Amino acid sequence: MSKRSIDALEGFVVITGASSGIGLELARRAGEDGVSLLLVADRDLSEGEAAAKAAGAKEVETLVCNLATDAGVEQVVAAIGSRPVSALFANAGQGLGHAFLEQDWEEARKVIDTNVVGTAHLIHAVGRQMRARDEGRILVTGSIAGHMPGSFQLVYNSTKAFINNFCIGLANELKETNVVVTCLEPGPTDTEFFERAGLMDTNAGQSDKADPVKVAHDGYKAMLAGDDDIVSGFMNKVQAVFGDILPNDMVAQMHRKFAKPKHGGS
Repeated sequence: MSKRSIDALEGFVVITGASSGIGLELARRAGEDGVSLLLVADRDLSEGEAAAKAAGAKEVETLVCNLATDAGVEQVVAAIGSRPVSALFANAGQGLGHAFLEQDWEEARKVIDTNVVGTAHLIHAVGRQMRARDEGRILVTGSIAGHMPGSFQLVYNSTKAFINNFCIGLANELKETNVVVTCLEPGPTDTEFFERAGLMDTNAGQSDKADPVKVAHDGYKAMLAGDDDIVSGFMNKVQAVFGDILPNDMVAQMHRKFAKPKHGGS
């Protein structure tokens, strides 16, 4: 059966990575629909909470936990309890710049555990609940980086390749249900991501970036429409296409120029 388009969300919504950036804007947008929200992040959520309440959210709960761990995901599941989740925004993610062999392994592993393991774990738990009800929507933040062998941002790009493919495959598995899975693929976005990832001294860190309000709006709209995938921004659509059709070694070399530190370092 075809996915049904809806005009707005209702009920109970969970948003991860809601402390800033795209996640905060998703919280604001969901608040405009008057839903009840559970906002999750590994840091202070006061800004996201205030934005959602000001936008009109019915009620807002917050949970600070580490989604790179099973215990953190289980905290989210416990906070949800028996409440039916009408929409899950799996937006939490981390980046890490510099050459892979120069990175601290524990930091690299945390990127993998947050972006891949924690995301898949939470979707598995909430998605089962949705499938049992034959109703629900999941918006996952992937990236156009997943289309590119990511020299000097290797772990992040590789995790996003997993997420992009995971979402499209899961949407296909659920195509005969009323559960919608949408992958939002932004390009460089004006958030704290680049500073936290140590990418400020790169062409990527210093490039023009998309407005997180626009990115969140694109993802939210696509999810309401029941779309499987949305690349936010025309030039990002172009980059994603070229990332898929150009030889991998050429894309890796292009990405090297984009993400390698300008002043020393690896």
